[in-house]
Amino acid sequence: MKQILLASLLLGSLTAPLAAQPAPDAPPPPDTKEERQKNTAAKLAGLLQFVSNSCPDAKPNYETFKTVVRGLGIEPDALAGGELILRVKAYADVYSQDVPANCAKALTNFGENGKTLPGLVVKK
Repeated sequence: MKQILLASLLLGSLTAPLAAQPAPDAPPPPDTKEERQKNTAAKLAGLLQFVSNSCPDAKPNYETFKTVVRGLGIEPDALAGGELILRVKAYADVYSQDVPANCAKALTNFGENGKTLPGLVVKK
């Protein structure tokens, strides 16, 4: 039940990228439910990649990530190859355009008391 709730919250709240302005090379918007779910999973994976590489005060919570991604119907390993890894990297690049602001937003939206998906990102 918790997975379904997390996935529902995630789908409803992650329609806009974390960065203030989307990059011109960001992936095009998905057009089917399955593609939207894959894209949401890629956004989250890109966010966690960004946090891991760029945010000195935060780190990813991979267990929460796996639970949420599986709730979307995507196996986490699917994000490590093929076309999805390209989406993950594109989102990580978008978030990297403004490191301080997006690290702060990651904690605000995905930190312990996050507005979007609490517990996805934790303080070090």
